[in-house]
Amino acid sequence: METGFIKKLISVIVNNDDERINHVPDEDLVKSYIEGGDENAFEEIVSRYSDRIFGFALRITKNERDAEEVFQEVFLTLSRKLDTFRGESKFSSWLYRVTVNASYMYLRSQKKHDNNISLENYSPYDEKGTLMGRIMYKDWSSRPDIIIFNKESVKIIENAIDELPESYRTVFHLRDIEGLSNEDVADIMEISIPAAKSRLHRARLFLRDKLSDNFYEWRK
Repeated sequence: METGFIKKLISVIVNNDDERINHVPDEDLVKSYIEGGDENAFEEIVSRYSDRIFGFALRITKNERDAEEVFQEVFLTLSRKLDTFRGESKFSSWLYRVTVNASYMYLRSQKKHDNNISLENYSPYDEKGTLMGRIMYKDWSSRPDIIIFNKESVKIIENAIDELPESYRTVFHLRDIEGLSNEDVADIMEISIPAAKSRLHRARLFLRDKLSDNFYEWRK
């Protein structure tokens, strides 16, 4: 990794004092950097997306050191290959896609990749063969919010999300945490909209099933 680039990246994140261009659309910033070499435009892009990209990389890699490596690679790629952005999708979608690819490549290089795991055949049937029977029986939806959001329960939720296979975890993060549309998620993951919806549905079922055992006893 280039030391000078990392120093610059850290400086941008820590010292974001330029308020002149914080209202400029992403695509205009990209154009300014590509066509005019405007460093302020690049710094504004980094400032806008650094937290989200790091959080996204962390969700995929499940490790802060790995997420830092991916984060640095994403913005190094951005500085070198921003001219490959053609405007065929939103810039944010393009950047998330770069992050997905960088994360998967890094995990493969570290032999940590589990992308072949699938939930396509996963359904939480009960002993009677009823879909979601066990989940419905152990309904914890009436629990007080103070229980669900204490430190212990937040950790339980985080651990359950981490158990999702990478592709499902990524879709869940983009849709339910980042709040992106199904169309944007499909674009980022380079899959069809029905496939994105299917992965999200199965991820939610998996999480609800995992959390039922932990939260059912706390419902009162």
